[in-house]
Amino acid sequence: MRLPIRRLTKAQLEILNSGNCKHGHSYLEHYKCFLDEKPDHPLFQERIGFLDIEATGLKGNWDYMLCYCIKKLNGEILGRPLTTREIRSYKFDQNLIQELVRDLGQFDRVATFYGARYDLPFIRTRAEDWGVNFPLYRDLWSTDVYFIARSKLLLHSNRLQHVCDLMGIPSKGHKLDPKTWRKAQAGHKESLEWIFEHCKEDVTSLEEVWKRLIKYSMPRKESV
Repeated sequence: MRLPIRRLTKAQLEILNSGNCKHGHSYLEHYKCFLDEKPDHPLFQERIGFLDIEATGLKGNWDYMLCYCIKKLNGEILGRPLTTREIRSYKFDQNLIQELVRDLGQFDRVATFYGARYDLPFIRTRAEDWGVNFPLYRDLWSTDVYFIARSKLLLHSNRLQHVCDLMGIPSKGHKLDPKTWRKAQAGHKESLEWIFEHCKEDVTSLEEVWKRLIKYSMPRKESV
């Protein structure tokens, strides 16, 4: 297995260099042996985040983000909504994209719901539009919980809310309507904050769905 040198910290590299595997080689040389022999080493546990965005539409070259959330596994939620000033000064999501990409650097894997088809390509498109360096191939792993739900369950609809309903997981306390959406696009502060609360609820429920479904699936080394 290739050593993910770009994603390792100095402390992790020192541990790999100082230890030897059963073949007498350092773990830097036999990284797969380290994964086999010390899979639970705390410094090498995957940092998992649950990602969701809300945007003005579906196409990244026409639309822009209204907010983003990344929830740390069993931890805090990163992210924020756009401000009225950012919209009305025509900066739109320029700073928001920079902050999102910066926050992605805290994780080894992001879990999304239909994010492989929407959230991640949308973010990458906005990053390209603003000249922001999006994570490169193999910099960050991705798990799309939508496809786990679709393959492991048999529901009338695979939307996140219906998966949550099946499992008794609270979701969608801040439901969205067209008026809120239009007002948010115009920079209405309360509407932007409402959408942000909706986004926070989505990543919170996504984490709970992931915990219930991940046992039915092997995490894949799929890049964002």
